[in-house]
Amino acid sequence: MTVTAVSGLIDAVSYLGLGHVFTANMTGNVVIIGFAAAGVPGFSVLGSLVSLAAFLAGAVIAGRLATVLRTRSSGTWLRRILGAETALLATATAVAFTASHAVHALIALTALAMGLRNGTVRKLAVPDVTTTVLTLTLTGLASDSTLAGGSNPRAGRRLASVLAMLAGAFAGALLVQHTGLGWPLLASTLGTATAALAVPRGSSSG
Repeated sequence: MTVTAVSGLIDAVSYLGLGHVFTANMTGNVVIIGFAAAGVPGFSVLGSLVSLAAFLAGAVIAGRLATVLRTRSSGTWLRRILGAETALLATATAVAFTASHAVHALIALTALAMGLRNGTVRKLAVPDVTTTVLTLTLTGLASDSTLAGGSNPRAGRRLASVLAMLAGAFAGALLVQHTGLGWPLLASTLGTATAALAVPRGSSSG
């Protein structure tokens, strides 16, 4: 759940601090491109396109790495991807502390990291763990609930994902408002590094 909370932090940084652009949530970002293209003030077509392109590049890299690392255990694979994400977020943190005006560089670095992670999570195919998008998670909570005649499968995991994203967004919003971009990005870097270290070394393939 740590990486899901990091997604909330990252979207708080990007939306509140980088010109109303999402770098983890591409559903929102595509909608924002539509808003910006229609001339709604406060939104950037360029920033959103940079985010989308970097995210897709990260997902492509994740797909290629899935082929290269398919003979390795899932734990090894995930640790390496989270290590790469940590490096990208650490670079973004350094940029934020030293050149916070470099908005498009920050957008590209964080979106690339999120695309790399999201592409990997998709390849690993862990049920109800998407880490960046909650629409299907919330849909599952409702449509599979007792009220809908279901048996609430994986309800705990689904609810934990929602709460983790909410906590990350809340913390990120507070940090962006009161400290700027560097500290929430540092928190994201440390959170991702912690998640990488926590991946069990004995995880099996697939």
